[in-house]
Amino acid sequence: MHVKHVLSASALVLTLALIGNISATPAARAETVKEPDTLTIAWLPNDSSDGLAGMRDEIANVIAKATGKKVENKLTTDYAIAIAALENGQAQIGWFGANEYLTSHARDPKVIPLVVNTGPSGTLKDALYYSRFVVKKGEESKYQKDGQLNIENIVGKRMSFVSTNSTSGFNMPAAAIVGEFKSDPKWNKLTFEDLQQGGDGHFFRQVMFGGSHQLSLVNALTGRADVAAVCDFLVTNYVKLISGADNTAGAVYEIKQDAAAPFTALGGKQFVIIKSIPVLNPPVEVNSAYLSDKTLKEITDVLSSDEVANNPKIFAPADAKGSDFKAPARFVKVADSWYDPMRKVLGIK
Repeated sequence: MHVKHVLSASALVLTLALIGNISATPAARAETVKEPDTLTIAWLPNDSSDGLAGMRDEIANVIAKATGKKVENKLTTDYAIAIAALENGQAQIGWFGANEYLTSHARDPKVIPLVVNTGPSGTLKDALYYSRFVVKKGEESKYQKDGQLNIENIVGKRMSFVSTNSTSGFNMPAAAIVGEFKSDPKWNKLTFEDLQQGGDGHFFRQVMFGGSHQLSLVNALTGRADVAAVCDFLVTNYVKLISGADNTAGAVYEIKQDAAAPFTALGGKQFVIIKSIPVLNPPVEVNSAYLSDKTLKEITDVLSSDEVANNPKIFAPADAKGSDFKAPARFVKVADSWYDPMRKVLGIK
């Protein structure tokens, strides 16, 4: 995970714990397991692009080698399809956001996390990324108060989210909005559902869903949306930091001239962060109803191994393309309870 501006997991709790209050759900294993001959990994739309084929194939290869089973990748164009595939057993492995994991786990405790990608420390201390509200460069002055960038003036704007299932592309931004406006008499009863639609009487004038973080950013850069929700690491291969501190309000980014689709015609276009929110990294999760304890251990052990940590096809050099994961980082084992702070923020039982 390529994160220059680092917070600890405990800092995330302190930053966001004011929203919601809810307890964790313990993980559970199925007593009987009918394991398929071929293991399937479901990928969200953000990670189903051609540019990430090498990373996907290498993860499938190392799991196949460790388990002795055939492993195939299931690419999707919709969050709900990927999540449903894991929950119904069409896929047994997935790499989704924390919200997606917690929602699935709440529906079925057999969906459990195995490992999570760290930050540069190689520990859970900086296993974080960022959800960001961004605007097209030149528009940022509309979102200032007392010289500080914020989200107070996003009421009535055209908003681009990613998917209602996305952690950093909808649910964390929605939690931030609800928290920001909880003392406003007009919006103090605002819900996540209210933020999914725009028009008269609604918080936003218009709401759109890009379907991926890349396309949500495109909506802002092309002027279709005034504000877009975009995470940092899923667009890092397409952009460069021009000014400011990475993942902080006021940071300016520019689309690289050689950026791949969907940014091929947007080289040189710039955007500005008006608010940045820390998010716990997404787990590699499994539906344990379809995997034996032996297979679960084999997958966990190989993904958390030094071999995988040192594999440039998975943890690519910082400036290289082809992977969401950036060195120095690695996978480490993670328990369901580590996501309790996110449960509180997102109100998931």
